[in-house]
Amino acid sequence: MRVRVLHDYEALSLAAAEEVAETLRSRPDAVLLLPTGTTPLGMYRRLAEMHRRAGLSFARATFFNLDEYLGLPPDHVASYRAYMHRNFYSLVDADPRRIHCPNGAAPDPEAECERYEAEIRRCGGADLCVLGIGRNGHIGFNEPGAPFGSRTRIVRLAESTRRVNARDFEEGRVPEHAITVGMATIFESRRILLLASGASKARAVAAAIEGDISESVPASLLRRHPDAAFLLDGEAAAGLARPSA
Repeated sequence: MRVRVLHDYEALSLAAAEEVAETLRSRPDAVLLLPTGTTPLGMYRRLAEMHRRAGLSFARATFFNLDEYLGLPPDHVASYRAYMHRNFYSLVDADPRRIHCPNGAAPDPEAECERYEAEIRRCGGADLCVLGIGRNGHIGFNEPGAPFGSRTRIVRLAESTRRVNARDFEEGRVPEHAITVGMATIFESRRILLLASGASKARAVAAAIEGDISESVPASLLRRHPDAAFLLDGEAAAGLARPSA
């Protein structure tokens, strides 16, 4: 596992975008498993600039969202489908037929999880998975205690996660459950890139990189992956005993 510490959030965002761009240049039909949240916004902004100014194309790539709130219709302003359309897909030449998001409003959520997992498998799995990290060490919506062998499934969100995400909902009414791609599906990605920014992530980053590999810190599993990298800004790396450059 590689650890790279960047000067600040903008440098982190550029480095992440360059990693995604290099994947697409070497394999234009790559399968990408992508996150939402605050941290990847700079990466998406940089990728849109690369598309607009340098002609980076996403037309042949296939995209999968990591997760979605259970019970939200796709057009809900706080849905992750809407987030991705607003912050990325509408700004580049992504083919709508190649964009996949879990349907949080599916009438049979369990069947939706099975369908989504099967679709990832049908596409050959992810060539590159980009992740954020929660303050409690979660990746996707795989909260502490998520089995390392898990697949796409319905999860109950930790109260700490719901508090952080309350800013996206009127009166803070965050759904209690979500659909998330599971730990085993993430781990099977051929390359994994985890992004972390800010002092609020320092404890989780230190636990993931230097603590025990444990289901209590889901991100720690990435240390067993043959091609995983952590991209951190200085604040997120502050808790590391042995920060890397």
